[in-house]
Amino acid sequence: MTGSDHPPNRIADPPDRVQIRAHAKTNLLLRVLAREESGFHTIETLFTLLELHDSIVAERAARGIELDVAGADTGPVEENLVYRAAAAILAATGGRFGVRIRLQKSIPVQAGLGGGSSDGAAALHAVNRLTGDAVPRHEILQFAAKLGSDVAFFASGAPLALGWSRGERLFRLPPPGAAPVLIAVPEFGISSKQAYDLLRIGRGSGQQRGPVVFDTDALATWGGIGRLGGNDFETVLFGRRPELRSLFERMAETRPLLVRVSGSGSAVIAIYRTDDDLNDAALEIGERGHQLIKTKTRSVAAPGPEETAM
Repeated sequence: MTGSDHPPNRIADPPDRVQIRAHAKTNLLLRVLAREESGFHTIETLFTLLELHDSIVAERAARGIELDVAGADTGPVEENLVYRAAAAILAATGGRFGVRIRLQKSIPVQAGLGGGSSDGAAALHAVNRLTGDAVPRHEILQFAAKLGSDVAFFASGAPLALGWSRGERLFRLPPPGAAPVLIAVPEFGISSKQAYDLLRIGRGSGQQRGPVVFDTDALATWGGIGRLGGNDFETVLFGRRPELRSLFERMAETRPLLVRVSGSGSAVIAIYRTDDDLNDAALEIGERGHQLIKTKTRSVAAPGPEETAM
């Protein structure tokens, strides 16, 4: 049987073991709009992938799902998006086998960097590869949207994308070239629920957001993106956490192309022109009271699962 004899979304000989990177993200722009009757908010955002990543190794097992997490406390295993993603793919493909998954965490948790969502998206692709890519790509994106608001962005692999609704509706964009990124992660985390509660209290009722125009020229450079606007969570988080405001202001003084609170916090990210600028900024800021992580934005799509030896 030749390769052309197989369905287009399947591979002839599924591997028994794969590895995949789950990249972090940051929100270069984040506007929180109306609250739906469901309790969720609609948003407008600009996502970009970062080189910072978690790592997942998935392999076939006789039955069930085993998940081993190293590097961070991510809570009950059955609630982890990696576990839920694996369960969804196995159920959709008949549960012919089980999986063992090892998740190595490097992305800080409760920092607005999307680690949990990225892990879930990576698990969808990894377990699907073990099935021979039985689930078509467009259905993987549907699974991702059901798992969580940011999961679809990660599942798409896009290095830069506009997102709206709950973040699951996406328009892929060509990214500017890879740029150096400095991430400052405070010693405290902020849950998404806490951030949205603070935003709701801080805004009161009836506040309306003005329109914004996304111009392709403005989105073509980091400087242009930096002038688009900020993150709606910043003001309310600064009011509750003055040390976060201080960290943000210190990073802004290091002459970055842009500085943002990432997602719903607590990390602050800054993008620089050169590695030298980033290194100088890191020396100016120091690491007292927070962790500094040096990384880059991705200029190409995230890689998919890769077969690895047992």
